[in-house]
Amino acid sequence: MTHPLIAELRRARVVPVVRTSTAALAATAVEWLREAGLHIFEITMTVPDAPELIRGLAAQPGLLVGAGTVPDRAAAEACLAAGARFLVTPWVDPAVIDAARAAKACAMAGAMTPTEIRAALAAGAHVVKIFPASSVGGPGHIRALRAVFPDVPFCPTGGVDAANAPAYLEAGAAFVGIGGRLVDEARIAAGDKPTIQHAARDALGLMEA
Repeated sequence: MTHPLIAELRRARVVPVVRTSTAALAATAVEWLREAGLHIFEITMTVPDAPELIRGLAAQPGLLVGAGTVPDRAAAEACLAAGARFLVTPWVDPAVIDAARAAKACAMAGAMTPTEIRAALAAGAHVVKIFPASSVGGPGHIRALRAVFPDVPFCPTGGVDAANAPAYLEAGAAFVGIGGRLVDEARIAAGDKPTIQHAARDALGLMEA
């Protein structure tokens, strides 16, 4: 079940989740966060023309780019063809997982309960995304799940930020997904690069914790 990318994701501890209303804003977010030192990005399929954005980013040296909120196999294959090296879904979709595995990409399936986690693993997921993490119990939920699934890499997302991420990591998360302040669309649209990069530095601090 282990995928080679998991070690790199564990070292990074943070995967920025880029979800904006335009591809231009998403590209700006990546540019600013990259300047601050981040190099792993999840581009969600809710971003217009996401596969083309992924294609452009994946061609840049030093970036590890994946696709998020992947709705079906067709979208999965489009993202993989564009260069996505991991696929993320908020639910368990065996077809998306199968597409990722066929392309030797890392498959991250969303789940919340032990039954859903078991279904994700049975479908071949390499990582289980616990979503939405904050509204279902936060770090305590991760800790409880780890007691049942001690060897499963969990990535909590949804309400996770640099302030509470250490608690998730301490509870046993392999790494976390952060959107929110890290990819704050209003700040990006306003040209507030310092605030975005300050949030990025906070996230980078988790790597040294």
